[in-house]
Amino acid sequence: MAEMGKGGTAGKLAISVQKRLTRAQEKVMQKLGKADETRDAAFEEMVANFNKQMTEGGKLQKDLKAYLLAVKTMHDASRRLQDCLADMYEPDWFGKEEMDALTEEMIEKEMDNNLEDTDTLWLDYHQNIMDKPLTSLDSYLAQFPDIKARIAKRDRKMVDFDSARHHFSSLQKGKKKDEAKIAKQAALLEMAAPSWAQGLISAHQVAQTNLSFNQAEEELGRAQKIFEELNVELQDELPSLWDNRVGVYVNTFQGLAGHQEKFHGEMSKLSQNLNDIMTKLEEQRELKKDASAAAKTGEGSRSEGTNHSESASSAPKAAQRPGPPPSRPAARPAPSPDLRQQRADSAEDEEPDADSAVTAATGPTTTQQNAVTNGSDGDLPPGFLYKVKAVHEYAATDGDELELKIGDDVLVLAFDNPDEQDDGWLLGVLEAHWLQNKDTSAKGVFPENFTQKV
Repeated sequence: MAEMGKGGTAGKLAISVQKRLTRAQEKVMQKLGKADETRDAAFEEMVANFNKQMTEGGKLQKDLKAYLLAVKTMHDASRRLQDCLADMYEPDWFGKEEMDALTEEMIEKEMDNNLEDTDTLWLDYHQNIMDKPLTSLDSYLAQFPDIKARIAKRDRKMVDFDSARHHFSSLQKGKKKDEAKIAKQAALLEMAAPSWAQGLISAHQVAQTNLSFNQAEEELGRAQKIFEELNVELQDELPSLWDNRVGVYVNTFQGLAGHQEKFHGEMSKLSQNLNDIMTKLEEQRELKKDASAAAKTGEGSRSEGTNHSESASSAPKAAQRPGPPPSRPAARPAPSPDLRQQRADSAEDEEPDADSAVTAATGPTTTQQNAVTNGSDGDLPPGFLYKVKAVHEYAATDGDELELKIGDDVLVLAFDNPDEQDDGWLLGVLEAHWLQNKDTSAKGVFPENFTQKV
């Protein structure tokens, strides 16, 4: 049995080797132009589309896997960044508890309350892409190796078909020559052999020729059948596969876009919360800075007399740029003229307040005297309080703010409604504008700490 098995294997190997040799010989004859080749331009175009489709699908799969790896890397980097912020955030800073809660939320945010296990935004995003777009793409590409193998098999069977076709054709051409040769040999045998043997010899030679011809014809039919079966199957599958690529690309990128939208929407909410905390922390720092500056200013004014001679003899210090202007609350709409008139009428009916009583008893304050005195002067705008000089440049950031350059003289005006004045801000008009135009249309607010009283 073992010997039979070895013999069968050796026989199959010999047949396989013989087929390869026959195919190689046929291809050489075709390349040399000594044998025609079966060609199908439409099928060749299908194969070209298949190869292009397989290449593009493989690249898409590779890039999608690289994107998933980048998501995982960003997840790790984001986690480390949030941990770093939580470690650096000092206990006395604004929103320490909110920051800790936000950091925990950004690490352990639950996407769906129906889930049994709490998962992070990053992990859920990563898993959704892997489960849907990538899995769908993998299934799509899984069919390509089998089709590619069948295309290669179809090409081999086409060579076998061409070889069998050429062999049968050569036998057809040689059959007439063989018949003529047999007839000549029969004539010779008639003279050398007995009459009873002449017919047997002739019949044997004809049978041998017909046997080779019949075998070649059977081989041709068998090779043609195998080739045509593979050819028909692929001609049905390849166009359908080519059309399916559109749906695969749509599903892949549509699913990816949907997961991105959901993920970034949730992350934007957490990012906005973080931005709000940072904004409030900056406001807290500015308030502390202003309070510290005010305290130093008070101490300096108290010791000015004592240190006057020392300051006069010491070298002047370089001017320091002030801190940023104090933050302003949201703009409040100015009252309408009718509302202003109602306030004025109601103020006349009310009794004078404590400040009015003090003014009546002790006389107007210096600021009030300046306002009254200058208000009667035709060269100064009504409501003028005092004049300041800009010691630092200020770029206006809102439409109601005044642009300042170093050295500009500004006439400070009283607010029509004192409630509109923000802490640390004054209302005024450039003196140069007033002298040229005699109007206050270009008045605006500016930070007091960027100016010096003249």
